[in-house]
Amino acid sequence: MKPFKEYDIQFVGLKLGKHHFDYQIDKKFFEDFGYDEFNDANVKVNLLFEKKATLLELDFEASGTVNVNCDTTNEPYDQTIDDDFNLVVNFGDEYNDEDENILIIPHGEFELNVAQYIYELIILAMPIKRIHPGIEDGTLKSEILTKLEELSPKDIEEKEESEEIDPRWNTLKKLLTDK
Repeated sequence: MKPFKEYDIQFVGLKLGKHHFDYQIDKKFFEDFGYDEFNDANVKVNLLFEKKATLLELDFEASGTVNVNCDTTNEPYDQTIDDDFNLVVNFGDEYNDEDENILIIPHGEFELNVAQYIYELIILAMPIKRIHPGIEDGTLKSEILTKLEELSPKDIEEKEESEEIDPRWNTLKKLLTDK
């Protein structure tokens, strides 16, 4: 059995007009794609599928949370997902997905699998750098953060300023200010 069979939409039997599809995405969905960077996932995807005489319009909306590890502290946290994506499906002589918002499928096709589009929508909604919200507001206390603050460059600069400066450098600094 195909793992993404429930994401097949058989549009041949649908009437012209708008149709709604709801999908609940969990960790197993990403495991089926071989993607293991999420600890857990709870994302709801609403799909507004509009069938017209010559084309199909798909409007995806994803909202929910994905549990990931912070890039700085490796602490797990829930990252909010809220994104949308529009896709136009047209019919042509051969399959073509070169344009990210337009899909051309052969005239004889009768169904469309939307699993890949849902996967990409959620993955691309993730920030490039994943930072625990506790780091930004200062509420997260962890050994890693303490060690990072201890080894941060500002401490090194303070130590250098406190050390005695060679008096020859002071003479050279005067050259810069004498202009």
